Amino acid sequence: MLAHIVKNNGYKVGFTTSDGIYIQNHMLEKGDTTGPVSAEYILKDPTVEFAVLETARGGILRSGLGFSRCDIAVITNIQEDHLGLSDIHTLEDLARVKSTVVKSVKKDGWAILNAEDEQCVKIGQELSCNVAYFSMDEENPLIKKLCKEGKIVCVYENGFITVKKGEWKIRIERATHVPLTMGGKAKFMIANVLAATLASYLQGFKTEDISLSLQTFIPSAAQTPGRMNIFDFKKFKVMIDFAHNPSGYRGVEDYLSSVEANKKIGIIAGVGDRRDEDIKECARIAGRMFDHIIIRQEKHLRGRTEEEIIGLIMEGIAESGRTVTHEIITKEVEAIKHAINSAEEGTFITALSDVVTNAIEIVQEYLDKENEQE
Repeated sequence: MLAHIVKNNGYKVGFTTSDGIYIQNHMLEKGDTTGPVSAEYILKDPTVEFAVLETARGGILRSGLGFSRCDIAVITNIQEDHLGLSDIHTLEDLARVKSTVVKSVKKDGWAILNAEDEQCVKIGQELSCNVAYFSMDEENPLIKKLCKEGKIVCVYENGFITVKKGEWKIRIERATHVPLTMGGKAKFMIANVLAATLASYLQGFKTEDISLSLQTFIPSAAQTPGRMNIFDFKKFKVMIDFAHNPSGYRGVEDYLSSVEANKKIGIIAGVGDRRDEDIKECARIAGRMFDHIIIRQEKHLRGRTEEEIIGLIMEGIAESGRTVTHEIITKEVEAIKHAINSAEEGTFITALSDVVTNAIEIVQEYLDKENEQE
């Protein structure tokens, strides 16, 4: 989304993401490219005027950032994911790693932080650059305090994405007009839009340009692969999302609570290097939001056996407090095909996939076939 806003402002943008390295609209490298090597790839390209770099924990721990200073850095939240790996055992440890990004901001640059995230707020107190906060709640105590001091914040208020300067309100756009928010139903996406809006505003982009960019950034398999990509079949719908930790699952659960469907089917897997409680918590949430669960397991065993991971998932589903049917189909491709082939009218299938491109290709193939038959 940030790259889209920058592009719309006439810059040639290079950006790195968990699905590839892009310059303008061209993917140059495919894969999880969120480390320093990918950042270097963009920063060394003489045609790139503006870099937007997704920066992952793993890369920072292995070999740093790949740059010494940045103009703006954003931390959307700090959630319990990847704990127990590389000597990072607590949320505080993880916050210390992620704070590397905002600590690299130039003195006159900006750190954009989440006012509702306790760890983000702690990090904000240690920084020597400018700090600006966003929040889904205009009444958040920190936001109210900053507004009294005349500071710039970005909040979700009365259905609007709004930048506040002290008590002045600059309404950028209605959330329901921003396609990424799924008609305002995906709350975690609204939070992402607040962060992107605040970063763009502080970079000096005009409010009307930001508004237009928010309205024209369409979530799709092409623009945002693996981020709530919804495929509309005649009788049912399929959604693919990259959620792979409890926080991501809760975001999907929140969205699905607003979706009308006769039956909600989930395709889930466990990631082997996560803690037992993380795998179980994901399964608990899955048990709450789906009527039928297909458990699959082929990638990312990472030191565990398939039986062990499936066992933890089953425990989690049993603790969800609901009676949920389930089946085990270990290969993702087969699991998706089975879900589509057996979908009844009014079904909503959600594939929480760590192998996004595969999943998208399969579903797209089925959709193309259906459209050809018309």
